[in-house]
Amino acid sequence: MPLPYVLLSAAVSLDGYLDDTGPERLLLSSPADFDRVDEVRASVDGILVGAGTIRADNPRLLVNSPARRAARVAAGRPEYPLKVTVSGSGELDPGANFWHTGGEKVVYTTEKGAERARAVGLAADVVSLGPDLDWRLLLEDLDARGVRRLMVEGGGRIHTQLLQEGLADELHLVLAPLFVGDPSAPRLFGPGGYQQGRLRLIESRRIEDVVLMRYEPTAPGAGTRSTAADHHWLRLACELAELCPPSRTAFSVGAVVVASDGTELARGHSREGDDPVVHAEEAALAKIDPADPRLASATVYSSLEPCAHRASRPAPCARLILEAGVRRVVTAWREPDTFVVDADGSGLLASAGVDVVVLPEFEDRAKAPNAHLLG
Repeated sequence: MPLPYVLLSAAVSLDGYLDDTGPERLLLSSPADFDRVDEVRASVDGILVGAGTIRADNPRLLVNSPARRAARVAAGRPEYPLKVTVSGSGELDPGANFWHTGGEKVVYTTEKGAERARAVGLAADVVSLGPDLDWRLLLEDLDARGVRRLMVEGGGRIHTQLLQEGLADELHLVLAPLFVGDPSAPRLFGPGGYQQGRLRLIESRRIEDVVLMRYEPTAPGAGTRSTAADHHWLRLACELAELCPPSRTAFSVGAVVVASDGTELARGHSREGDDPVVHAEEAALAKIDPADPRLASATVYSSLEPCAHRASRPAPCARLILEAGVRRVVTAWREPDTFVVDADGSGLLASAGVDVVVLPEFEDRAKAPNAHLLG
């Protein structure tokens, strides 16, 4: 199922701490950066914090600017984003600011936690995720509630879990010019197994005396389980499809080949260069040394499923992918019967042991440059 776009937001000291151990919250951001955070809050559909953050900071999590709230209402949106918290135990203070400010609220918890949360009469919708907390179920439920963009403001344990499960689409990290130095103070990220590879820096900006850095993950998922990075790469494949010279006899498709550490190996699109019949996957794979050892663990992203039959060349793209040794393919759209009846490139790949992931939330984007062929 589709998941919301998850944006992690945090500010840390130069030595990586979220706070100190004093009785008052340590203010790491500058006034201008607090205003930037308010702008981001106004742009999203939901804001999430963990129960520990509610206990430690007692936040209100509001959009403070009246102009931004008015703009939300004028656009047909609620004045405030949905406020979301997560608590495995369900032990939450009904008197906290979180419940008595802003708009609608929802609590995600376990079966036992739901009993506790409902017993204290929280001013929120209490949702049980089962015997244990399940982040994918949580995000699926938020998507069903209309949350397309979710801002996560902490704490460190929440950020860590979302990154380790490959569910964070973007990280906004603000670096403050001070040191905490207390080993008992809370840190942003905890130990554990993170996805391999380097994150991509997409923006770096000075805001008064702090620096904002925006990152996105790059490493593909594994098997048939998708990650946020899979969404980034498939979105790029759909953008490449828009570069194709128009045709009445062939689809416009984009493709990207990505190593398991998030390194882009090659990209291509239909009818690229001087070849009027080249397919996207074919164009991308042709740019990679067939002996490159990274192909065996790479992922091919294609806006349309790789073809199983073609008239213009002896080998269809599904066969080229198998010959290259790639064992994972992510696509947005199953091939219709426009040119080939019962085309099933995904079936051909899967029968040969390739993991095929279809992300239907990108189907409309993949169809857009082919609208003239689809009637």
